[in-house]
Amino acid sequence: MLAVSLPPPSARADVAAPSPSRAWPVGDRSGLLRRFDAPPAPWAAGHRGVDLAASAGTAVRAAAAGVIAFSGTVAGRPVLTVQHPGSGNPPLRTTYLPVTGTLPVGTPVSAGQVIGEVTTGTGHCATGCLHWGLLRGRRYLDPLALLGTGRARLLPLSAVPGGG
Repeated sequence: MLAVSLPPPSARADVAAPSPSRAWPVGDRSGLLRRFDAPPAPWAAGHRGVDLAASAGTAVRAAAAGVIAFSGTVAGRPVLTVQHPGSGNPPLRTTYLPVTGTLPVGTPVSAGQVIGEVTTGTGHCATGCLHWGLLRGRRYLDPLALLGTGRARLLPLSAVPGGG
């Protein structure tokens, strides 16, 4: 796949532009174990997020400012979700698993603020990891795009303001 840098914010309909108000959820870019792989259809196989190296007990940070929207168990796995108001309609949501939240639902958080910790026993990675996802509504996006390191996709000209 051809590597493409992110277009300017005015050309991206999916995510907000990267800024200093963003943070790696755990570690840094060197801990990337598995990239986002968008499924060709909503029901098809794919990898709907990225895996970042992290052992049990590792503190998890909010990737961007938002509000804790969910903290609980989904399909037997501890999941934490942060909604990012002001990021479009519907607003972006970041998901973190397996993560036990340390803040109650409704708590505002800033980028880089500790929001939980990685737990064990989910079987997602052979070694410890954080699975980090990004959604707009029901559509999964590459969470690395929040940090300016994701894979961009070309948008139709009609999706670009003033593009016809």
